[in-house]
Amino acid sequence: MGIDLEEIRERFACKGQDVRSYAPLTLAYLGDAVYELLVRSVLVSEADVQVHRLHLRATSYVSAAAQAQLIRAILPELTQEELGYYRRGRNAKPHSVPKNAVVADYRAATGLEALCGYWYLTGQTGRLLALIKMGIEEIDPQRKGKNGT
Repeated sequence: MGIDLEEIRERFACKGQDVRSYAPLTLAYLGDAVYELLVRSVLVSEADVQVHRLHLRATSYVSAAAQAQLIRAILPELTQEELGYYRRGRNAKPHSVPKNAVVADYRAATGLEALCGYWYLTGQTGRLLALIKMGIEEIDPQRKGKNGT
């Protein structure tokens, strides 16, 4: 993904932590940033357009509804361990739910974000990219066959 966790830990003298010890909302917090970086990286690499247009395109992938649709598309591909991290995130009790989001979608999106955090922290960027690409192609059929996503 371009940002190497081991290099971050080394340069900032951060100690590693067992991924199983992270709270689900902590995994989701990190996973939200990982997923957002992935989407923004793809969109920016496709075309040099106005930031406002990039933002509008990005929101079609990062909204709770889009993330819920994406996780539903990839659920059959998840391992039992991955399903566990997804469920932990989905079942976590958020402090609030945005007014423009359906609660079920928001919870599913939080589960996806927790899963992205898990993949990132465990160095499984190949798995992260493959499954997110698959999910994005399901929610946006125009993306099928594109090399980027």
